[in-house]
Amino acid sequence: MSTTPTLNGQVIGQAHYATRALLERAVAPLGLTFGQVLALNVLADGAVERTRIVHRITSTLKIDESAVHEVIAHLVDEGLARVDGGPSTGVDGLARVDAGLSTGADARVRLTDAGHVTQRRVSAAVADITARLYGDIPADEASAAARVLTLVTQRANADLAATPA
Repeated sequence: MSTTPTLNGQVIGQAHYATRALLERAVAPLGLTFGQVLALNVLADGAVERTRIVHRITSTLKIDESAVHEVIAHLVDEGLARVDGGPSTGVDGLARVDAGLSTGADARVRLTDAGHVTQRRVSAAVADITARLYGDIPADEASAAARVLTLVTQRANADLAATPA
């Protein structure tokens, strides 16, 4: 006889990590990490200010800004993204404008043509995983789960904001 599990962090975490493992396996042939997938998705609809993408990913993954800058740099190095505008500081400490590596706060990050192709592949992989995992869950149950998980996320984020690191 099976029992219904209690809703708690362990159950939510197991679902998250199992789903994330499927996504990471699906994007591994593309040479992408989970953070890079998130960045590609943020950039899918057009150029985004560097500060906005950094905030979006740090608040989602709860990681340091430097890690997000590494994600952006990797996407640029791989020819999947470019950074336009704003001054950049080179390794020599001199300010310059470099269309591929600008780090200024007003710099905008955008996908290259190769980045758009890769992002479409990621989207297709996500759609496939989503259909397999969620496709037969009744809409009312999926909506209830989404409401509960959204509430848990809001509460956790509020606690994080109120608690010193």
